[in-house]
Amino acid sequence: MNSGPKAADVALRRELLSWYDQNRRDLPWRKSPDPYRVWISEIMLQQTRVAAVLPKYESFLRRFPSVQKLAAARQASVLAQWSGLGYYRRARNLHAAAKIVAREGKFPTTSQGWRALPGIGRYSAAAIASIAFNEPVAVVDGNVERVLQRILQRPCTQSQAWQAAEDLLDTERPGDFNQAMMELGATICIPGRPLCHQCPIRAFCRTRGRGTAVRKQLTQRKRQLSYVLLTRNDSVLLVQRPRHASLMPGMWELPSANGTNRRHTLLFSASHSITNTDYAVSVLAGPVPRKKGTWFKVSRLNAIPLTGVARKILRKARIIL
Repeated sequence: MNSGPKAADVALRRELLSWYDQNRRDLPWRKSPDPYRVWISEIMLQQTRVAAVLPKYESFLRRFPSVQKLAAARQASVLAQWSGLGYYRRARNLHAAAKIVAREGKFPTTSQGWRALPGIGRYSAAAIASIAFNEPVAVVDGNVERVLQRILQRPCTQSQAWQAAEDLLDTERPGDFNQAMMELGATICIPGRPLCHQCPIRAFCRTRGRGTAVRKQLTQRKRQLSYVLLTRNDSVLLVQRPRHASLMPGMWELPSANGTNRRHTLLFSASHSITNTDYAVSVLAGPVPRKKGTWFKVSRLNAIPLTGVARKILRKARIIL
């Protein structure tokens, strides 16, 4: 890394780790370097905010406390427990990988070994291996890339960012150092206006918040969705998405209100967002739609894989917690 003499890199590592030791957030997956717990957290945190993961992480571990329990579970049960986190392909890959690990009887101990499992890319493999097994491999996610670009005061290609991260890595405490870099990017070296006056490594930063490229924001699309909410005898009518669907295959949702007639009345409205699309959701009451569905007891709803919007509607209707 071309950020100064080696002594400066040593000092940067020392200052960053000292800051991390004193200021890191008290997150449940940091309480133990157990590879199973670390793995679950890293998969949940892919493209998902920490705030959304926090309430799901502990409940998932209570339901599946070991890789053997996860491997033996039905996929529908895994998806049901995952419901609310989105990107359900992650849950399917997690379940498939758990079967492989359980069959082999041990976790991979290197990033290369982790990358051989379904759903594990370069970043996740490095994060798990460095945190759980102290392998000296660097990580680069959006937060780390932003920190590196500001330290270097220049844009980085992906390969340059990975090389810079490897050059800077503290090989004695790689897991803590990787988490410190991510923590810095998430809480101090944030997009827009970084909190440079709070930064523990500002003395080593060439940019100090100036001239930072701002990534182009995706244009949010707007769409409308309508569903029919039907209940009887403490049960709710749901329909299952096709198993070959490109999005959320096999998940359960409320019947679509497309093609409904004037006998349907609006119960309430809701909003729902997925990546770059904002949905305005109308929830209607009225006759049973032509499409056949399945009646589920309310007591079973938390045990089946519901789509995120279905879970949101049922919560707003106070049918589930």
